Amino acid sequence: MQNLEEAEKTIRLADHMVYVTYPLIKEKRLLLKILTEINKGILLNINSILQYEYLYKRINLHEDAKINFDIFKTKCSKWYDVNEAEIRTILELIELVKKHQQSQMEFVRKEKVVIMTPNSIVFTITLEKIKEFLNLAKSLLERTKNRILNKNQA
Repeated sequence: MQNLEEAEKTIRLADHMVYVTYPLIKEKRLLLKILTEINKGILLNINSILQYEYLYKRINLHEDAKINFDIFKTKCSKWYDVNEAEIRTILELIELVKKHQQSQMEFVRKEKVVIMTPNSIVFTITLEKIKEFLNLAKSLLERTKNRILNKNQA
């Protein structure tokens, strides 16, 4: 339950940053911080799902995070109504954050933040893409809370 509470707090913070802070200061680099917060919120949410399902002995957990994500993808996602497109979006978010962490150069161009990887591959982040990730995070959090909290009250 602690991961779920932490996920909710993190996603609320990201939401505030997108809809209140960003419009006020209009600093494009803030999009990178928001992206990182959304990623953290989604990963905490997935961890809470995995821990909950492990607690009720529906899955086994492993040391390797990739194996655990595969378990989430193959087993848990259908129980929480997470479709293939949402899985792809989560993977895209995780990949973008990885690229951001590995990046040696990031800059602002027009309305986008551009991330260049060491092998000169370019990724762009827009406010619209951030909002798409945020909406997914909020939707997943809502489904998780409905399933976990409603089961615990029954």
